[in-house]
Amino acid sequence: MATVIHPTAIIEDGAQLGTDVTVGAYAYIGKNVKIGDGTVIQHHALVEGNTTVGKLCEIFSFACIGKKTQDLKYAGGQTFVEIGDRNVLREFSTINMGTKEGEVTRMGNDCLLMTYSHVAHGVQVGNNVIISNCVQIAGEVVIEDFVVMGGMSGAHQFVRIGKHAMVGGMTAAKQDVAPYMIVDGTFAAETRGVNLVGLQRRGFSKEARTQLKEVFRLIYREGLNRSQAIERIGYEIPDSEEVRYLVEFYKTSQRGVI
Repeated sequence: MATVIHPTAIIEDGAQLGTDVTVGAYAYIGKNVKIGDGTVIQHHALVEGNTTVGKLCEIFSFACIGKKTQDLKYAGGQTFVEIGDRNVLREFSTINMGTKEGEVTRMGNDCLLMTYSHVAHGVQVGNNVIISNCVQIAGEVVIEDFVVMGGMSGAHQFVRIGKHAMVGGMTAAKQDVAPYMIVDGTFAAETRGVNLVGLQRRGFSKEARTQLKEVFRLIYREGLNRSQAIERIGYEIPDSEEVRYLVEFYKTSQRGVI
């Protein structure tokens, strides 16, 4: 399959397109854009700025990728968007460039960004992330691998969402979201429990899931403060990669954990 460009599409001089790329009617690709092999840019989509899109992605109609940051602190300079391979960016989704000189807004591989969702300046999205309809991600947020964000949820600036976590629909994450957990709450977000269904689907062992349930119990159900809970985790729960990662997440949180 050869590269196919609709005659009404606008591709600025300097844009770099890989092999087998499809560009639909009235799409726009800016001069500093790089598009990977096999990627499809649907009709009326816009990709501009210093933006790199990987292989086998699909950018749907009216998506807007690589526009200038909406951050009023932007004082000019070169900022970037980097999107990995096999990502799907649905209709009217937006990804902005960074604010600070050299800053990159980044998305990994195999992610789904649904309709009307927004990824702001400097956000770091990992791999296999699902961002549902109308989700709003503020600047400098970190979303780790295998996170699921429910429809109309949002993340406050500088929040970190740990891997394999799930944020419920219409939930505002104003503090960090612990890995492996479910956070939900329309008015006040709470950590409800371990994301057991998600972990089982991704092949986590029964032993790992049980250990995480015990961690949840000690942190959220025993009336302990954070330091006491972490101390008891150290001598009550067998050591594992998941437990170590979860404890380190709590210890290093800058905004506090929901």
